[in-house]
Formats: sequence, structure tokens, C-alpha cells
Amino acid sequence: MTTSWLLLVLLAALYTAGVYLLLDRSLTRVLIGVLVLGNATDLLVISAGGPFGAAALVGRAPDAAMSDALVQALVLTAIVITLGVAALLLALIRRSWALDREDDLTEDTEDRSVRRRLARGEQVDEDELDTTGCEQTSDTDDDRATAGTEAPS
Repeated sequence: MTTSWLLLVLLAALYTAGVYLLLDRSLTRVLIGVLVLGNATDLLVISAGGPFGAAALVGRAPDAAMSDALVQALVLTAIVITLGVAALLLALIRRSWALDREDDLTEDTEDRSVRRRLARGEQVDEDELDTTGCEQTSDTDDDRATAGTEAPS
């Protein structure tokens, strides 16, 4: 069996669009990217499954004329997995919207504070939960902005 060029171009376009959407900070676009990648994978498995044939019921058609039932089972499993991941992402989008009224992912100020304290040697381990002094603006401000405001010595 030979695969048509149109199907290969369609698969390449779907995978490209899906990966592009996954790289965005908006959770809604990430959800759409996961759905597009799921559909592209389903098309890829179906196209790689071989030629279409008769229904895979024993006694209805000769064995050589039957289509492979494994391909259909794999696609159904992939659809269920995509649905589960989409449900998880929808829950994350809803929670993000309920907390911040936006679905864009932003960098956490506490994460930046922990990285700065690790670089300065004030904190030994990244897993250590030392939140003392996190309220200070010097922990969350950019080092370049504070360096420019200091008086020269």
C-alpha cells in the first residue's frame, strides 16, 4: 500500500500546528494543540494500518480480505487517552480562570525567589521550603533593576 502525498502533507500540517499550539502560554491553546495532536496521531495510525478491508468478523469474509482490528483498537485507545488529557486540561483551565481570571501561564514570583536564594547560597536545597523573607521586594525584583538603583561606591 502506498500512502498518498495529500495525507502525508495533512499529517505534517496537523503535527506542526499541534506542536506550535503546545508551545503557547495560553492553556486554551495548549488544549487545542493536544486535541490536534491526538487527531493527527489517530490519522497516522489509521494510515499505517494497511489497506481497508471487510469487517473483522470471522466467517463473513475470507481472512485475506479482512481489515486489521488491532488498528481500530489502537485508535479507540488513543481517542480515550486524548479525551482524558483534555478533561485534565479543562479542569486546569477552569481552576486557573477561577483564581486569576486568565488562562495564561505566568512565571511564579516564588520560583524566581527560590532560584535567586539558591544562587546567593542562602538556601541549600531546591526542595527546602524556606519562605522567610519572601515578602521582601528584593527577593522578587529583577537583580538588574536593583543594581541600577544602588549608589556607586
